[in-house]
Amino acid sequence: MAISQKMIAFAERASWIRKMFEEGAKLKAQFGAENVFDFSLGNPDLPPPAQYGEAVQKIVAAEGPGAHGYMANTGYPFVRAAVAVQVSREQGVSVGADELLMTVGAAGGLNVVMKALLDPGDEVLILAPFFVEYNFYVDNHGGVTKIVNTREDFSLDLAAIEAAIGERTKAIIINSPNNPTGQIYSASELAGLAEILGRARQTIYLIADEPYRKIVYDGHTVPGVFPAYRNSLVVSSYSKDLSLPGERIGYIAVHPEIEGKAQLLGALALANRILGFVNAPALMQRVVAELQGVTVDTAIYTRRRELFCKVLAEAGYEFVPPKGAFYLFPKSPLADDAQFVGLLAEEKILGVPGRGFGMPGYFRLAFCVEDAVISRSAEAFKSAMAAARRLGQA
Repeated sequence: MAISQKMIAFAERASWIRKMFEEGAKLKAQFGAENVFDFSLGNPDLPPPAQYGEAVQKIVAAEGPGAHGYMANTGYPFVRAAVAVQVSREQGVSVGADELLMTVGAAGGLNVVMKALLDPGDEVLILAPFFVEYNFYVDNHGGVTKIVNTREDFSLDLAAIEAAIGERTKAIIINSPNNPTGQIYSASELAGLAEILGRARQTIYLIADEPYRKIVYDGHTVPGVFPAYRNSLVVSSYSKDLSLPGERIGYIAVHPEIEGKAQLLGALALANRILGFVNAPALMQRVVAELQGVTVDTAIYTRRRELFCKVLAEAGYEFVPPKGAFYLFPKSPLADDAQFVGLLAEEKILGVPGRGFGMPGYFRLAFCVEDAVISRSAEAFKSAMAAARRLGQA
């Protein structure tokens, strides 16, 4: 076999979303895209805010020599300064431009952090359910993931986290608002987590992955990790709140009082270069500097969330209403979540089994789709539930 055996194994583990995408393509070709209810991908469908186009035109019109050349691996100083002001507001801690690094999206940022922190065999705790790529990002840099389940409502299980900490634990990744659950970790949970991490013999870094920070509902807010714990980093992107996933622009912010700050910042800058990113995209850095505090119209996601919750509740599904992001993570009415997702596909509904996110017995639905798709799916969800109940009685 020509390719790596590890990559063959990884392809199997990462296959659920791909499988559903391929299933969706077949269903759409067979029945027409308008007759398929595709909730499989978290790909924002809202256009970027109007200010985005205005910023692009302004910046392109003002271009001069060197506008598309290399810059420092950390990014343009004026861009980092603009982002640092916004991060300081969100975190409630003053962050300077030199404590921030522009990255190729949050995914690039997480890989940079792993490269900077991990020695071979170091452990990183991840909380189930989790974004599936975390496993791969940690492995990319010689680390080992240790999975810790959250509580039934997907809040932090602090006792389980403390029990999972070992001599090789180097970091924990949290994702709030969470993909796939939409859960937001409270300030009291973060304080409890900080206390646990602070009791460890070694330094354990808290890495907050926050691309959904600005997509929240019902007046919820996302507490900052910086006030809770000094050995923390925030990684984020503009993929979701500005609907720019394909532009690959994000950042890493480092707590101003983090242990060994100068050495860590140097390692992050070096990692950004030697991983092959070199620097974040020059044009998009200049664009996002103009858009701090700007978001897509999140009221649209709010409306879709309410509509989808109504559809699922009326069809008899159990779920925790999401506080943020644009996903629902209902319980599967069958113990085998993949089997139930198969029943959904028979009704031309595309979701992703919970096992793809480290939590069997659930399934994920993304509501970054038009309202009409959600509304038209109501009878199909009822039919899938009825089919599951018949199977359960057999």
